[in-house]
Amino acid sequence: MIDRKQIEEPVAVEFKHFNEDFDTSLRSQTALLESAIEKVMASTGKHIRPLLLLLTAKSCGTVTENSINSAVLIELLHTATLIHDDVIDETKIRRGVPSLNAIYDNRISVLVGDYILSSALVRSIMTADLRVISIVSNLGRSLSEGEIKQLESADEIIIDEENYLQVIKKKTAVLLSACAEIGAITSGAPQEFIEKSRLFGECLGYAFQIKDDIFDYFNDSNIGKPTGNDIREGKITLPLLHAIQTATPQEANSCLDIIKSRSFSSDNVNYLIAFAKHAGGIDYATRRMNFYRDQAISVLRAFPDSPARDSLMMLTDYIVERSK
Repeated sequence: MIDRKQIEEPVAVEFKHFNEDFDTSLRSQTALLESAIEKVMASTGKHIRPLLLLLTAKSCGTVTENSINSAVLIELLHTATLIHDDVIDETKIRRGVPSLNAIYDNRISVLVGDYILSSALVRSIMTADLRVISIVSNLGRSLSEGEIKQLESADEIIIDEENYLQVIKKKTAVLLSACAEIGAITSGAPQEFIEKSRLFGECLGYAFQIKDDIFDYFNDSNIGKPTGNDIREGKITLPLLHAIQTATPQEANSCLDIIKSRSFSSDNVNYLIAFAKHAGGIDYATRRMNFYRDQAISVLRAFPDSPARDSLMMLTDYIVERSK
């Protein structure tokens, strides 16, 4: 497995500044809100998105104060969306620990998410860069639209790869795309490299989400969510989607009967998982993930050779090779 510290090395100082700033970015005089925020901060992930932003800034030129500020606002925005997503999906476990809505309730969770989201918007104003403000504003809309489209796909049982890709573009690819694009902007990069950075982040986002979706088909305590959780929520992700599309009519109908009736018992979920594996769904999803990984690497090769660019390439491999 790729060493995470090696990836961070070109921006180790700047990433340390980000972590310090992020840890102090949310403060409140309200005891309940402060307690909830402490629980949120204790369960944040590996900060891949801010790392992507800082490495892109470094590969395009230099990491500025606005780069670090933007990294904080992106992570705040991402954190807020995760809190809201847990409420929508009724998720009780996030990264192996109880989610905020499991500890408190939906009312508190939504309000905490709104508070963090507002803090992110304040941070975007602090950049005093209309390009960053515009990207972040549109990002919020895209993330919401992606979540609604996913709910729509689950309700209408849409088994279509193009629709699936539209969902993950708005839910994940657009976020990583924004990270890379803002990194380039805050470094003072020319428009050519801003656009290349945006494209790199988008390809990386597709690979990232497909990897996450593959996790749902394997039982691993490191992942931090139950196996088959997406299926129980009616989300038909790429492995099962491809398996159904390429199955015999009889096999496909057996799967669709379970999905349409919402009969997500443990036996039925296990059946769908086993079917996706047996029918080549995991292999196909892995190939598609690697396709987007290769696309991302191809874009990076147009960047000047530097330790930061090498780290972006390692980060790309890290994302598709990670175990959680």
